[in-house]
Amino acid sequence: MIKDGKILLGKAQDQEIFMIPSQMNRHGLIAGASGTGKTTTLRVIAEGLSDIGVPCFVADVKGDLSGLINPGDMERIQGRVDSMGLEGFTVSGYPCRFFDVYHKKGHPIRAVMQQVDPVLLSRILDLTDAQQGVLNIIFRVAEDMDLDIINMEDLKAMCAYVGDHSKEYTVKYGNVSKQSIGGIQRRLLELENQQGNLLFGMPQLDINDLLTRTYDGRGMISMLECDELFHHPMTYSTFLLWLLDSIYRELPEVGDLDRPKMVFFFDEAHLLFDNTSRQLMEKIEQIIKLIRSKGVGIFFITQSPTDLPNSVLAQLSNRIQHALRAYTPSEIKNVKLAADAFRVNPELDTATVITEMKTGYALVSVLDEDGAPTIVQHTKICPPRSNMDIAADADRQRAIENDSAGARYDLEYDPVSAFESMDEIYAEEAEEKARLEEEKKQAKLEEQRLKQEAREQARREKEGDWLDQLSRKAKKKAQNELVNAGIRSARKLLKGLFK
Repeated sequence: MIKDGKILLGKAQDQEIFMIPSQMNRHGLIAGASGTGKTTTLRVIAEGLSDIGVPCFVADVKGDLSGLINPGDMERIQGRVDSMGLEGFTVSGYPCRFFDVYHKKGHPIRAVMQQVDPVLLSRILDLTDAQQGVLNIIFRVAEDMDLDIINMEDLKAMCAYVGDHSKEYTVKYGNVSKQSIGGIQRRLLELENQQGNLLFGMPQLDINDLLTRTYDGRGMISMLECDELFHHPMTYSTFLLWLLDSIYRELPEVGDLDRPKMVFFFDEAHLLFDNTSRQLMEKIEQIIKLIRSKGVGIFFITQSPTDLPNSVLAQLSNRIQHALRAYTPSEIKNVKLAADAFRVNPELDTATVITEMKTGYALVSVLDEDGAPTIVQHTKICPPRSNMDIAADADRQRAIENDSAGARYDLEYDPVSAFESMDEIYAEEAEEKARLEEEKKQAKLEEQRLKQEAREQARREKEGDWLDQLSRKAKKKAQNELVNAGIRSARKLLKGLFK
């Protein structure tokens, strides 16, 4: 509900508690045990943002937010409206755009694999550090070969190709072990068995389609149906982080605005930080810190504030804490930590109230118009204007069919990329190998010919030397014979004279 351009979140006794649109890119936290009203609070904030023209993106883990498309049941909430004195309160449906990775309850939402940060892709595949290094090499090889890695088939083809040329690429890029290649291929097979191949392909989501408004100026609420995706928690959290990373990279700097360009609601946020490497944690912190300057706010929804790292909690200025249960020493400690995180209200025992609050109530501390946190207030949350039940399949399908985004995303296409190019590459390599083998064969034959010619030349030269020696001997012999014949003739003549 909007009042004086601000979102009326609820009432603390007679005091109205507002969320200031200009402060909502300072991020926020909605925490509380299961069944305490977190989803209703999320719904109230998303409705208010839509009413002032701010698009939202909501991860619908439990599938119970689809009722946003339908007006609420006034009879069902009339008592709460009256008890809170909400004048002019009306019910309303909201413009929603449904997305679904599995293409069942919304438009397909895909990512081009080569545009996903390798750190994020490694987390989806649960790779070791060594495997992540080899994955980086695979993408580098594809880039050097001018090949696109669009989907999982492309990555599988590149894995096989780099594996076949591991010795060559080890010299050029670093160690490429067959074991790491095999590990990546096994992870790809596991992800494919979970239908994770549907995460990647074309057309890729255009971030601008998350920033649309309706003809009457209301912000579009884009909803990712996660009831099936959530069965694979690491894939769910990493895919949403990819989405945040894409928003961060593609949107221009805008500084402080009178209202955010969009607000992102990350349900079951603790999954984002489970099994998170130091490298990925640094990336998450960077996105959360810097995306504010792009005019984007992030609200994390989780059970306890302690589910999030302190470095992230420090960035969440708008805090809404629903009831927590404290039965064990660790739970009691968590309650105290949650209470201590609020700006103190001297009239309120925060730690006690956290454990005693009813469903639909929350401790609220948000930023005021000057950017300072308000003192914590025990707040009765406003009822949503939309329907709190899950939308009927026919209503959802009607919204999907009437959404212009279907023309852009429903039909997948697969351009020529690494997988389609691989047969030609192997054929060219086989042809080149045959050519080199033929050249090697011809070179060997030429070498043999030259050796044979050399041997013939040596033989001829040897024969020439022999004949030359032979002619010299014959000449000398002839000369000797002439001399001897002359001597004999002289002797014969002298003998005749002396007779």
